Amino acid sequence: MTESDAALAIRAADAAAAVIRSQFHSPVTRFAKEGDDFATQADLAAEQTILEILRGARPTDRFLAEESGTTGTPSDRVWLIDPLCGTRNFAADTPLVAVNVALRNGDTVTAAAVADPFAAETFWTDGTTAAVRRGGTDHPLRPRSDSRLVEIDADNPSPFSNWFSPGRLIDDPAFTSAFYPRVLSTSLALAWVAAGRRSAYVVDRDLRDDVHFTAGIAVCQAAGCVMTGLVGQPLHTAPHGLIAAADPSTHSTLLAIVRGTEN
Repeated sequence: MTESDAALAIRAADAAAAVIRSQFHSPVTRFAKEGDDFATQADLAAEQTILEILRGARPTDRFLAEESGTTGTPSDRVWLIDPLCGTRNFAADTPLVAVNVALRNGDTVTAAAVADPFAAETFWTDGTTAAVRRGGTDHPLRPRSDSRLVEIDADNPSPFSNWFSPGRLIDDPAFTSAFYPRVLSTSLALAWVAAGRRSAYVVDRDLRDDVHFTAGIAVCQAAGCVMTGLVGQPLHTAPHGLIAAADPSTHSTLLAIVRGTEN
């Protein structure tokens, strides 16, 4: 029987997670990228592992990977690969990272997996259902907002600093009276919204075909989260950004707070 795209995404993400675990606490080699960004030997090895698995199973597909860019033949089927989301955490011996693998078929993401190497969990979707796999068993994802924990991506300067920035949101009394801010510095937290471990996730940049976020967005959507851009517009439309919330009430509250920073 042919392996499904979702099963393939899970297999590739899990294999990369094993590579990351094997190199944790080892000496870190840094490879400079743009600005002060960098990759490590674990990023490169994990990406190579993913590409070998995907190319072996889907040789006619196209691949967009964080470290090696676009490869493969022209195709409507494009795999988006982030081999180690949380490189700075990894380099600082902090076990908070993710492996993101997603398949976009035309305009639709039809399979995705987000692996947590250190919790041995993989969040996944086949484009319809969403689950987390632990010890070989799948558990349905059920978003919940009772924690009031909201993850804020504050990793980069905001492109919307004229009206919004993560720093101002953290200091907003309306926000801090309703939620507890957290800054994890990996898109793993987006999968946590789908799993009910976070009430919401907020990020402030253009996420179209973003290898860091495509898999997590797909998992959240399949789990039933409320997903819009920063001002409530459809995803991947101007002015972009993302509010991913466990339920409509949480989304409504966050949207009002974010819009309130437009001054």
